[in-house]
Amino acid sequence: MDIMEMVEQSKDVATVKRVFGEPVRHGDVVVIPVARIAQGGGGRQGQGKSEKGEQGDGSGGGYGFGATPAGVFVLKDGDAIWRPAIDVNRIVLGGQFVAVVLLLTLRTILKKWRRRR
Repeated sequence: MDIMEMVEQSKDVATVKRVFGEPVRHGDVVVIPVARIAQGGGGRQGQGKSEKGEQGDGSGGGYGFGATPAGVFVLKDGDAIWRPAIDVNRIVLGGQFVAVVLLLTLRTILKKWRRRR
């Protein structure tokens, strides 16, 4: 695949429909899901000689795409209310990080306190 073809195809992937989902109606309430989208790509072409002295060329490329829930817009009675999505895994990971830093700090303090005695 040519690098320019890959770039053209990536434009088709990056649409508003990837961020804002289809609205869901329930009675007089409309819910619009929203996602965080990240994408990137790259490629390279090159020429050179092998260890045996043979001339060669090559190319390569790649593309990445990721999406995570951000929340929803709730439309009711003419008002729009933002309801963020809660990432429990991120909260737990943050709590673990804080606990490790706290334990390492306490260990350092206790070591210094024992040396002084």
